[in-house]
Amino acid sequence: MNIQKLNAAAASAKIAGMPRTGSPFLVAIDGRCAAGKTTLAQALRQETGWGVVHMDHFFLRPAQRTEARLAEPGGNVDRERFLEEVLLPLQAGRDAVYRPYDCHSQSFSPPVRIEAGPAVIIEGSYSCHPALWDAYHLRVFLHVSPQKQLARIEARNGSQALSQFRDKWIPLEERYFEAFGIGERCALCFELEGYR
Repeated sequence: MNIQKLNAAAASAKIAGMPRTGSPFLVAIDGRCAAGKTTLAQALRQETGWGVVHMDHFFLRPAQRTEARLAEPGGNVDRERFLEEVLLPLQAGRDAVYRPYDCHSQSFSPPVRIEAGPAVIIEGSYSCHPALWDAYHLRVFLHVSPQKQLARIEARNGSQALSQFRDKWIPLEERYFEAFGIGERCALCFELEGYR
């Protein structure tokens, strides 16, 4: 069994023992880029059938990328739209409908519907931002060593993209994690082999 299947089993066991409310059970999976957040969310979806929302669908649009916004720890995600279009409807027991923002084409994709089923997984960096924190029933954090992180990014995104991750995206994430103590505050933390 690979590490993400083990993580999925541990997360689903934890979720099974937690009290339920009338709204969907909301699980956030935050952590370092290339730590396996999407893979873990997919493993949980395969095991449980729960819906998955990707924080990558909430990139800031160009007009939102102001100097002041990007200076905020965790400011480089459209958490306001995510809260309004995803979290608030799900908390009210309604399906969420949103349009993913594609940063490559700088346009919105067709709408995605997430059913307000028994549970919904929110995966991606910045999902545990303090403005969103209280909406979740369970928060999970994934670690990865800097060396393994860079190797996985290069394998996934190519060597040209690696420098942008190393110089821009990773420092922004690390500032967010440090400012809000995200890894320390999550109920479940998983580490890929080689972390620390």
